[in-house]
Amino acid sequence: DEMHGPAQKLAAGREGYSVLPSGAGVSVKVLFVSAEVSPFAKVGGLADVAGSLPRALRQIGLDVRVAMPAYRMIAQDPRHQFETVVADLDVALNPVWSKPTYMSRIQHDVPTYLIGTDEWFTESDRSESIYLSGGDHYLWFSKAVLRCFEAYGWIPDVVHCHDWHTGFVPVLMRESLRDVWRQTASVFTIHNLAYQGEFGPEVLDKLNLPHSLYNMHQLETWGTVNFLKAACVYADMVNTVSPTYAQEIQTEEYGCKLHGLMAHLAHAGRLRGILNGIDPVEFDPSQDPRIPANYSANDPGGKKECRKALLKELGFKPSAGAPIMSVVSRLSHQKGMDLLLEAAPALFALPAQLVVLGTGDDLLALRFRRLQEQYPAHLRFIERFDVELAQRIYAGSDLFLMPSSFEPCGLGQLIALRYGTIPVVRRTGGLADTIFEGENGFVFETRSVSALVGAAERAHKAFTRAAVWREMVRQALRSDFGWSVSAREYERLYGAALELRRQPIAKK
Repeated sequence: DEMHGPAQKLAAGREGYSVLPSGAGVSVKVLFVSAEVSPFAKVGGLADVAGSLPRALRQIGLDVRVAMPAYRMIAQDPRHQFETVVADLDVALNPVWSKPTYMSRIQHDVPTYLIGTDEWFTESDRSESIYLSGGDHYLWFSKAVLRCFEAYGWIPDVVHCHDWHTGFVPVLMRESLRDVWRQTASVFTIHNLAYQGEFGPEVLDKLNLPHSLYNMHQLETWGTVNFLKAACVYADMVNTVSPTYAQEIQTEEYGCKLHGLMAHLAHAGRLRGILNGIDPVEFDPSQDPRIPANYSANDPGGKKECRKALLKELGFKPSAGAPIMSVVSRLSHQKGMDLLLEAAPALFALPAQLVVLGTGDDLLALRFRRLQEQYPAHLRFIERFDVELAQRIYAGSDLFLMPSSFEPCGLGQLIALRYGTIPVVRRTGGLADTIFEGENGFVFETRSVSALVGAAERAHKAFTRAAVWREMVRQALRSDFGWSVSAREYERLYGAALELRRQPIAKK
């Protein structure tokens, strides 16, 4: 694929990985396991990856299928057609605790399987409610995934697990003593190391696992059973969702008390960083039905119409020389929302108009509401989860702010570029891998109000220079952040995992 400008930097250093050891004409079978998958259930970027990466992998010849919990809002959605492929399967977590389990297949372009029982996930009637407290339901889900596909008769070459909710799948593949999984490799993707899933040692009894596994080299971390650590120890290969984040988590600052393990995995050649992509069809301003006007790099005029419509929708009066700055984010300190609140008055004085869409920390939300009361001509704070509005914001804004404390990859900046909206970001994680000062965005280093305001001032200066700004927007619209390159990297990652699995080495 042709790559423009900064995209050439993203392709650097991607050679040298092993390829899949598949025979001629043999399609390697990969099972994705995720708690959220777009378009069926979406809370954050994990769903986007679990929904779009399998499609890209299938396009290059892999037989990829997806397993997820049977949430009520999916099972009761009349738009979906289901086929029950496993019914009344007794999944025993231990000799005295079992659950009746079923698996249904959804008619979708990527084969997707819902795994359900009579208790957990049945109350989730919207995406925002899919994550339940506790860990028992994820222990059951991890066991049920393996048992259902055994019963179904489809044993993959690679099981690819995502985030801590699926952390015990690699453990059970190795410790359940079921020969059917011995030659299947496991890959675990860390989407955010800050969320690890920590519970008491009773987890071992619930899964009928020996207490000898409760040690610092396997399942124990600081007096808890850590789901994410368990996956990293037992998986054949581990990856993060950007190259820079893979380096950052080996340091005490970003390693969330697991930096030693991450450094060990890297030294052993078992940790890699693969940049996330976005679905080029889902996020395409030239044909997106959710935005007021369509546009492209060759015909960018529709973006002005989207901007005009967004101002009207938000109740903003047009202001000469004032860019529309936007945030679509979880309200958290990780996302730098505290920094944005402190910097906001200086941003308004540039001048600028700001729209913030998101939910999260109650105190941050309260501060945004008070700030809006103080600056009604400059700020609109919309406290809700709204996918449709998010698209209109991406399309209608001039600048997209991501002042993150840390960012494993970030999809917001990629979507913003796709819609010709220029990011202002802090140089960390995937933001450092995708946004380059003065080329496709504006970057600051230090986590400080002055550094954020300085980057915003440089962006504002570019915005007021019409010819410069038109070219930046046009280059952004030409950006290629699809999955084509990263899908090949995942193919190589699977090859490395299979090589380790089929030629075992000492890992512990």
